[in-house]
Amino acid sequence: MNNQNISKPRSWLLAARPKTLLAAVVPVLVGGTLAYSDNIDKFSWTASLVAFFCSMCIQIGTNFTNDLFDFIKGADTDERVGPTRVLSAGLISKSEMKNAIIVVFGAAFFAGLYLVQIGGISIFIIGILSIFSGIIYTAGPYPLAYNGLGDLFSFVFFGVVGTMGTYYVNIKEWSLHSFIASIPVGALITAILVVNNYRDIVQDAKAGKKTLAVKFGKSFTRMEYIALLLLAFFAPVYLVYHSHFSIWLLLPCLLLPLALRMISMLFKFRNQALNSLLELTAKFAALFGLLFSIGLVIGKISR
Repeated sequence: MNNQNISKPRSWLLAARPKTLLAAVVPVLVGGTLAYSDNIDKFSWTASLVAFFCSMCIQIGTNFTNDLFDFIKGADTDERVGPTRVLSAGLISKSEMKNAIIVVFGAAFFAGLYLVQIGGISIFIIGILSIFSGIIYTAGPYPLAYNGLGDLFSFVFFGVVGTMGTYYVNIKEWSLHSFIASIPVGALITAILVVNNYRDIVQDAKAGKKTLAVKFGKSFTRMEYIALLLLAFFAPVYLVYHSHFSIWLLLPCLLLPLALRMISMLFKFRNQALNSLLELTAKFAALFGLLFSIGLVIGKISR
């Protein structure tokens, strides 16, 4: 791609990393649909849409922060095999990115005040922690992504917190099955990060970015990816056989052959070719969440 021909709006779109935004969509989709399934009278489109907006802003803000501090720390160089990074490509300046980070996280904060009005202090704490964690993912004296904590961050905030938080602002209750439903969301969003780190293992090691892939090597990273994919299938099976949910909730199990194909790709592909697996893993996470949600809705209608 010729960077000279990239417009400013296109540059900001690249910085937002559209393919990663599924990480913001899936937890809200699953949490909101679960709330609808549990109590349609309490389900709120407004609360769910505001939760979606906040989730998107936090994801984009995290991506912007990641772009800025990876550039500052020297992690984004010409040796990268991933997509274009706008600061290293000279498309956006550091000052522009700093201002954008303030605007995007600020939008998440002020929109989140509506959810705080609904859900109380617990939602306020969750929101502040989510924004703070998005910033220290790559910024600060102990950045999460540079110290092997990126995987845990993804699982907790874009899985458990996003799903359970959306459920809570609808139903006003915390529940075990909303936690169980958050497990495949967190597992599959983390799997996206695992492929990214697996692809960048050499460059990250040179830049001092100690991801789990760098710390424990490629064999461990492949096993982590397999474990996360298999863990995703645990939730629908558990909820069907240990709770009141319909067998329709097993719809995501139709994706098992695709999961096996993705595992095969991880063992076969190298470097640039892993970008296709990264994209497929993101689509897999979205499709899994969609089938899970469809199963919840059909189960609700068929009761």
